[in-house]
Amino acid sequence: MLLPEGVQQDFCLPQGSYLLSHSVGRPLRRASEVFARQFFTPWQQGEAEPWPDWLTVITGFRQALARLFYDDAEHFCPQVNLSSALSKILLSHPRLARRPHILLSEQDFPSMGFVMQQAPEHAQLRFIPRNADITDVNVWLDQFTAQTDLLFISQVYSNTGQRAPVAQLVAEARARGIITVVDVAQSAGVIPLDLSVTDADFVIGSCVKWLCGGPGAGFLWGNPAMLPQCTPRDVGWFSHAEPFEFDIHHFVAEQNALKFWGGTPSIAPFVLAADSIAYMARLGDKVYQHNQTLLDKLHSLVGEYLISPMARDKRSGTAVIHTLDDQRLLTLLQQAGMSVDLRAAGVRVSPHIYTREAEIDKLAWLLAKVKHC
Repeated sequence: MLLPEGVQQDFCLPQGSYLLSHSVGRPLRRASEVFARQFFTPWQQGEAEPWPDWLTVITGFRQALARLFYDDAEHFCPQVNLSSALSKILLSHPRLARRPHILLSEQDFPSMGFVMQQAPEHAQLRFIPRNADITDVNVWLDQFTAQTDLLFISQVYSNTGQRAPVAQLVAEARARGIITVVDVAQSAGVIPLDLSVTDADFVIGSCVKWLCGGPGAGFLWGNPAMLPQCTPRDVGWFSHAEPFEFDIHHFVAEQNALKFWGGTPSIAPFVLAADSIAYMARLGDKVYQHNQTLLDKLHSLVGEYLISPMARDKRSGTAVIHTLDDQRLLTLLQQAGMSVDLRAAGVRVSPHIYTREAEIDKLAWLLAKVKHC
């Protein structure tokens, strides 16, 4: 698939090849101008307080997420990060706040495990083993029990390049009355998720990776059927249905997802993220198709070294390369100007919408050098 015309010129890119979008996505060139106009200008040049303009940014952030995930903006709430979002969820639902039985994977991001161990009182965690094939729905179903209260699913696992069967798992959990939380931190912006179809209870995510929105802009999505059951404990004046009422004796929680918001909100990170998400949403499935086309090419050239899945329905946006000497491969790629990283399973490679086909050819050529040395 050819790059959309001019897309590379829209991003701040280094001289070499940037293949680290699983860690931090590259910013849009216009990011500085957007930030100055939407954050500093109302503050520096406005004759009144800037809050009305700043809160418009939050509205835009929620609307951009709604377009990206095919749902209603009222179901999204800004969050500082995923750990905070998950903690708020766990402490808000009566079934989860005390002694919940939680099923998750040993491949999940450690921060999520830390929250699930500490936030609910006496939580009992059941882990899908690290070496299990989490792309197989039956691996998950074998771990379901009659006591399971919560199923935590990462849509993709960046250290292995695997994708969980989210739609099937959510359906199976709902049939058993199990609450679901889906983590899209490593997939939002590259692997589609239609929340008008996938009937999860909660989704949490961030914008620093494939969405290219920088750190500090997280989000929480709540299913409208689940939101009335939740009474968040970590609240503030922006969790209030009438935040400018200013009556210390009267609190009525917001009826939509903003009940999870909290105190005085951060604005700056959401200025960058709202614009970046809107840009990605306009591209539609072009990011996914371009990414998968380049991964197909990588498989055709160096498939023998890839330990990440080959099938599109089982792989994420990241390929994982494993050789007899991954550290040597990492050094060689970095010396050649290719930005990648190394985890326990191998070298991670993530082509984004701004990655050219020639960069994948170069990576394969460098890998061949390692093979023959």
